[in-house]
Amino acid sequence: LGNAPPAPPLWGWKLLLGDRRSRESRRRRRRRGSAGPWCCGTDSPNRQPVPWRIPPENPRRRLSIYQPHAPGQEPYQPQDPRRSIYQPHAPGRDPYQPQEPRGSLYQQQEPMHGPYQPFVPGHGPYQPHDPGYGLYQPGYSPYEDEIPDPEPRALAIQNAKAYLMKSSTKSGLNLYDHLAQMLTQILDERPINAVDIIENISKDVKWAQFQKKMDTLRDEHEMLPTFELAEKCKALFLKGTGEGGDQEPEEEIVNSPLPNVMETAFYFEQAGVGLSMDENYHIFLALKQLVSMQPIQTCRFWGKILGLEMNYIVAEVEYREGEEEEETEEEEVIEEGGKEGSEDKDEEEDEEKEDEPPKSTYKSPPVVPKEENRTGTNKFIYFVCNEPGKPWVKLPPVTPVQIVAARKIKKFFTGRLDAPIVSYPPFPGNEANYLRAQIARISAGTQISPLGFYQFGEEEGDEEEEGGAGRDTYEENPDFETISVMELVDSLSNWVHHVQNILMQGRCSWINPSQKSEEEEEEGEEEEKAEEPDEPQPEVGPPLLTPLSEDAEIQNIPPWTSQLSTNLVPQYAIAVLQSNLWPGAYSYAIGKKFDNIYLGWGHKYSPDNYTPSMPPPVQTEYPSGPEITEMNDPTVEEEQALKAAQEEALAAAEEMDEMEEEEDEDEDD
Repeated sequence: LGNAPPAPPLWGWKLLLGDRRSRESRRRRRRRGSAGPWCCGTDSPNRQPVPWRIPPENPRRRLSIYQPHAPGQEPYQPQDPRRSIYQPHAPGRDPYQPQEPRGSLYQQQEPMHGPYQPFVPGHGPYQPHDPGYGLYQPGYSPYEDEIPDPEPRALAIQNAKAYLMKSSTKSGLNLYDHLAQMLTQILDERPINAVDIIENISKDVKWAQFQKKMDTLRDEHEMLPTFELAEKCKALFLKGTGEGGDQEPEEEIVNSPLPNVMETAFYFEQAGVGLSMDENYHIFLALKQLVSMQPIQTCRFWGKILGLEMNYIVAEVEYREGEEEEETEEEEVIEEGGKEGSEDKDEEEDEEKEDEPPKSTYKSPPVVPKEENRTGTNKFIYFVCNEPGKPWVKLPPVTPVQIVAARKIKKFFTGRLDAPIVSYPPFPGNEANYLRAQIARISAGTQISPLGFYQFGEEEGDEEEEGGAGRDTYEENPDFETISVMELVDSLSNWVHHVQNILMQGRCSWINPSQKSEEEEEEGEEEEKAEEPDEPQPEVGPPLLTPLSEDAEIQNIPPWTSQLSTNLVPQYAIAVLQSNLWPGAYSYAIGKKFDNIYLGWGHKYSPDNYTPSMPPPVQTEYPSGPEITEMNDPTVEEEQALKAAQEEALAAAEEMDEMEEEEDEDEDD
């Protein structure tokens, strides 16, 4: 086939093979004896017998594809083996012997001679070496070395592959290699339901591209996040102080202040609130570690405050009696030392400065003192940690100034206790102080219990103070009668606040800041006579154990939302309360069991968008008067007149001096 002449066009094949109908008609005419174009006969009276005309045989005529043997040979005579395009070598030759080059399908072939040749060399408008010769001839190309244009399908395949191999501008990878690696991994591993995990396989292939290349000389130690978390929580699962320590005595186990966090988590889980079981158990072990390290009398899991970088796990504890006095004494010693040092500095400055500038008559408002430990906002002590297993950090006591400033700002926590609080009005302290102030505010508004569970002591019950504001302690009622779950849900009067309300002053109990001690009164008698400011009016808040039904609404929004944990099985449901004032505060109660928890960002709900407070008005200027008012500049005429008057006065004064001198001389004579 490589050396075969070019095939004739479609009309040549039709003439070569002939029409089927014409062949059948010729056969019928031969049988009837009729004359044809290639035969002779005597049936026609007007025609003479014509001898048979046989077309000249073309020695170069191509064998028909339907002719099984060459003319002149027997039908079943063996023929020369025909060379195939797929035959690598000729028969009888060594397969590795160099052979003659085979003709290409795209090379120019010799012109075919015969009656069905579409053209003859030398005829036509173009000669072999003229431009345009053979452009429309089949099997001819003017450039033998030129690669023919690919077919449309092959071109589409090349374009698609080129698009898939286009590299990404971000990662530098291409989709073609990525798909090839994915398919290679799937065929190597042959996972079950590969179509369901193809996304994970894609992620693994991408992750392998950016994985660090390990050096054969020195391996880089890399700690996985799961291993790091396990190392942090490893200390929580150790008994005692060391590995495999001795078991705790039975007395400590019975009298331990450790709360049952898992039971509380079980009840809150029914209400759809809480953390995961793993995290709850880790917090349980972290509280156990805290109880073993601090002299704690009572302990409770207060909640979790979310932060931008890290979160805070908060524990509410109360020290044993006498344990906290040592810390307060140390704080007082530090404060007194600071005061003495400041007094010494003031004396030295007074001695050095003889001429002091005038002092300002402005007096800052008196500082409201903080409440003592175990009272008011500092009744409990709070420890925080970022994650279970990390060390617990004790928060400092809160001051009224910090609570008042915390009400005016709204900041997200970062998770770092030493982070500064940048705000206006400025907050006096860092994030640890701000966190402690928010905990005090949330506890005062969301710590609730069923009505009658707590009661006032007998000593406090006999004392009748104004509105019961002086009552700050309570005790558990041994004769408490349980309230049904439906009653707790239907009426908010069956719930009470068991934490004191915080006044606008920043304290739970009001105090007169302008009231001074005896020494201060003696020193400042003269100043008080000059200016006696008006005494502030005392504040009175709601008393302790006030029902929730008396809480104020927020623009027609109830402060609390009560519901059952489930409506499908109400006989086994629990009562759940959600605070609308502090989103994230929840409470539950069933029988004699109840608890409170907070899980949120530590922000109070505000119906309007938060807007920072405006700065104070600018201080007025000094009052203007004639003694300080500047005069207009004199004109040129006025300056000249003033100058002339001064010269005349000077001349007159000189004359007077001369006259006096002459008179003195005459007297001497």
